Amino acid sequence: MSHIFGPVPSRRLGYSLGIDAVPFKVCTLNCVYCQVGRTSVNTLERKEWIAPGSIMGDLRRILEKNDTIDFITFSGSGEPTLNSALGEMIEQIKDMTTIPVAVLTNGTLFYLSEARKDVMEANVVVPSLDAVTPEVFQKINRPHPQLTVEKIVDGLKLLRKEFRGQIWLEVMIVKGINDSTEELKKIGAVIHDINPDKIQINSVFRPAAERNIEPAFLETLELARIYFGDRAEIIEEFRSDRHSAVAEDIKGSIIQLVKRRPCTVGDISKSLGIHETVIEKHVDGLLKEERIKEVIHRGIKFYQT
Repeated sequence: MSHIFGPVPSRRLGYSLGIDAVPFKVCTLNCVYCQVGRTSVNTLERKEWIAPGSIMGDLRRILEKNDTIDFITFSGSGEPTLNSALGEMIEQIKDMTTIPVAVLTNGTLFYLSEARKDVMEANVVVPSLDAVTPEVFQKINRPHPQLTVEKIVDGLKLLRKEFRGQIWLEVMIVKGINDSTEELKKIGAVIHDINPDKIQINSVFRPAAERNIEPAFLETLELARIYFGDRAEIIEEFRSDRHSAVAEDIKGSIIQLVKRRPCTVGDISKSLGIHETVIEKHVDGLLKEERIKEVIHRGIKFYQT
């Protein structure tokens, strides 16, 4: 089940079962703030990076056993719209469940009609738009050489015209890069033209691809909310009793696993069928709580009780 992870608590989508539609880390951008890390394959090539058949069987088995899923979400380790079979996978999911489908995307490929067509059956599309001036776009998103801000904005406008579901536009604001009043005002003007259902203002809450990346000041996020309009909201950390219960279940499973033998993050991820980025977060928590310890053997980090 290496292409499916979770369900994990999401600040936007509740309990989200994630699907990786492309290998790690295939993307059109190389964003400085990316929590997954630096892009290894920077491309605009749409192809069947991962075949639907390698995902759908596992997904069906998970859905038969799990009743805590709020969304099935294409996201994960790269840009999902790069997979030319994305539309086919969404259609198959719709045939097997009523759970809504979301696509978390950087929004860069919607200038292509086939990319827009592939998300038409989704319930929610969450594209990003972090900058609207070329200089800032290059600095924060580090795009493929053939990508321009103009292409991306035009694609998002076309998506709005054609897509009948919800569009929640995300803006990631990073201190010292796209947080100037001038850039925020320009982003707000473009958002008005795109007309999304929601605008979700975010900042850097997790370790980023580049070490010097810092979250924006709260005052800056509040200013952005004013410039972006009445539909804008600052995304808060996900909170619920169910979140705590699920997190503790994952931690308990990790402890039981490393009691038996020392394990790497990769070992734990494979054993539990949960994405490595999620495992890393819970391992960090267990280390801070001193419920497990880290041992380095031949340069490799292992965890044990």
